[in-house]
Amino acid sequence: MELPETDSVSYETAEHIILRWDSTASDDARVRMIFEGDRQEIDLYLQAVDRIQLSMESTTLSDDDDGTAGVHDQSKKINTAIQIAMARLEDEFRNILIFHASPIETESLTESISSNHLTPRTSASFSEFSVTNDYRTRDEDDAISRDGSSSLSEQGESSRTISSYRSMSSIREIDLMPSDSICDLRSIAERMISAGYFRECVQVYGSVRKSAVDASFKKLGVEKLSIGDIQRLEWEALNAKIGKWIRAAKMCVRVLFASEKRLCEQIFEGLGTAADEACFMETVKGPAIQLLNFAEAISVSRRAPEKLFKILDLHDTLLDLLPDIDAVFEGTSAETIRVQATEIISKLAEAARGMLNEFENAVLREPSRVPVPGGTIHPLTRYVMNYTSLISDYKQTLGELIVSRPATGSRYSDDLSTPDMDFTEHEEQSPLALHLIWIIVILQFNLEGKSKHYKDTSLAHLFVMNNVHYIVQKIKGSPELREMIGDNYLKKLTAKFRQAATSYQRATWVGVLYCLRDEGLHVSGSFSSGVSKTALRDRFKSFNAMFEEVHRTQALWLIPDTQLREELRISISELLIPAYRSFLGRYRTHIESGRHPENYIKYSVEDLETALLDFFEGYAVSQHSRRRSQ
Repeated sequence: MELPETDSVSYETAEHIILRWDSTASDDARVRMIFEGDRQEIDLYLQAVDRIQLSMESTTLSDDDDGTAGVHDQSKKINTAIQIAMARLEDEFRNILIFHASPIETESLTESISSNHLTPRTSASFSEFSVTNDYRTRDEDDAISRDGSSSLSEQGESSRTISSYRSMSSIREIDLMPSDSICDLRSIAERMISAGYFRECVQVYGSVRKSAVDASFKKLGVEKLSIGDIQRLEWEALNAKIGKWIRAAKMCVRVLFASEKRLCEQIFEGLGTAADEACFMETVKGPAIQLLNFAEAISVSRRAPEKLFKILDLHDTLLDLLPDIDAVFEGTSAETIRVQATEIISKLAEAARGMLNEFENAVLREPSRVPVPGGTIHPLTRYVMNYTSLISDYKQTLGELIVSRPATGSRYSDDLSTPDMDFTEHEEQSPLALHLIWIIVILQFNLEGKSKHYKDTSLAHLFVMNNVHYIVQKIKGSPELREMIGDNYLKKLTAKFRQAATSYQRATWVGVLYCLRDEGLHVSGSFSSGVSKTALRDRFKSFNAMFEEVHRTQALWLIPDTQLREELRISISELLIPAYRSFLGRYRTHIESGRHPENYIKYSVEDLETALLDFFEGYAVSQHSRRRSQ
C-alpha cells in the first residue's frame, strides 16, 4: 500500500473513520465524496482501510488458534467494517470514473491519424449495374459517382489519391484522465482486490468505461446495428456508412482501444489475477465486436459489382490495422477479437474475388438492345472502363487476392455466347492483368453484338470505332492500367478501331465514289463519239442525291473525341475531294454547255469541304447552317 504506515492509526480510530463515512447511516456521508476532499482526509481514510484489513488478517490467524466467542465477535465486527469500507470505496471508485468519462475528442485526432498514418484512396462506388437511355451527345467530361447516385452514363474517371495501406504500427495513446485521478483509482483498486472484491471492482470499472467508449463511438458515427440491419440497408446508405466505419475503425483501434488498454494497465497492472486484462476486456470487448461485426456483415452480403472497391477499402483498412489489433488485444482473453479480425479479412478477400467474377459475368451478359443514338460511346463502355481503371488503381491489393486466370470460353466449344481468349499470348502477365484483358475482351464481344442492332452498316462500324477508341484512350490515360494491359494488346485494340474506321469508309463512300468513275460515260458510233450528256447528268444527280443523304444522316452521328473526329474527316476528305475535283474538272464543260447546269452541279469543291465539317457533330444539317451563319 503506497501510504504512510498504518501503525499511527489505531483499530478503534480506523473503525470510527470507516463508520463515519458509511453512506447508509449518515446523510453527510451520502452527499459528500472522500476523494473530492483534501489529500489529508483521503490518506486518512485509506490508512483506516489498511488498518482494518490488517486487523482482519490477524483476527483470521487468531480465529484459527482460538475459537472463543470473543474472537468470533471481533471477527464479525471487522468483517462488517470491511464491507462498509468496500462499499464506500466502490462508490468513490465509480464517482472518479464517472467524473472522467467524457468521450475522446475525435475531430483533431481523426485528422491527425488520417494525415500521418494512412491516406485512404478516393474510391468509387457505382450504382446498380444497368444501362439507361441517358446518352451524352457531346464531349463528355466523365465524373465518377462517389455516392452511387449518378446515372451510369455519367460515371467516369476522376483524379484518385492512391497510397499503400501497408503502414507500420501507428498506435497513438492519449491520457484519458489526469495522473492524480489514476493514482487514486489504483489506490482504491488495490484495496478492493486485496479484500476479495475483484469482481465488483472490474464490474464497476467496465460499466463506466464502456459508457465512455460508447459515447466515443457515437461521436465517431459508429452505430449499433445488427448484421441483419446492415444487410437490409440500401447501397447508397451503406456506402456512406462504410466510409465512416473506415475512419472510425482506425480511431478506435489506434487511439480509443489503445488508450483504454493503457489506462487499465496504469490502474490495475501488478495487482494480480490479470486485473488489467480483465478490466480492459470488460470495457472494450462489446464495442470491439460491434465494430468488427459491421465489416463481417459487409463481407457476407450480396456480391454486387458496385461494392467491390468499398470491399477492398475495408479489406485494406483491416489488414493495415491487424498488427495494431494484435498489439492492443494481445491477451489470452482477447484471442477471439484477433481471430475474428483475421477471419473477416479472409471473408472480404473472398467477397472481392466473387465480385470481380460477378462483374465479368455482368459485362458479358448486359442485355440492352436499344442502339445508342448516333453511334456514340455506349454507357456500358464508360462504366466498364472506369471500373477497370479503378481495378488497376487497386492492383497492389487485387494482385495479392487474384491468383487464378479468368474462366473463359473454349475455342473448341459450340457455345457462341462466350468469347475465347488465348492465354499463350500473355504468359508473362499476372492473373490480375489477365482478368483486366478478359474484361476488355468480353466488353468488345458484347459491343459487337450491340452493333448488329444498327440497321445502317456504316453506323455499326462507327459505333465499334468510337467504343474501341474510347477503350484505347482509357488505357493510355492510366499508367497503371497500361502497364498491366501491355503494349502488345494495346496495339491490337488500336488496329481494331482503325479497321472499324476503314470499314465505315468502305461502307459509306465506295458507293458515293462509284458515281465519279469514267466508265459508262463515253459513247462511240459511226456518226459520233464522246461523252454521253444524259449519262453524265444522271451521274451528277446520283452523286448529289447520295452525298446529300450521307450529309444529312451523318451530321447527326457523333464522334465524341475531337481528335478522332478530325482524323476521320481528313481521311474522308482525302478520298472524296481529289476524286470530285478531278471528275468536275473533266466534265464540267459538258454540263455547263447545256441547259440548267445548276440542277446537276450542285456542289463546288469548297462546298464539299464545308459540308464535311458538319459530319459527326451530332446536330442536324439545319442547325449547322444556323451555327455557321452566327
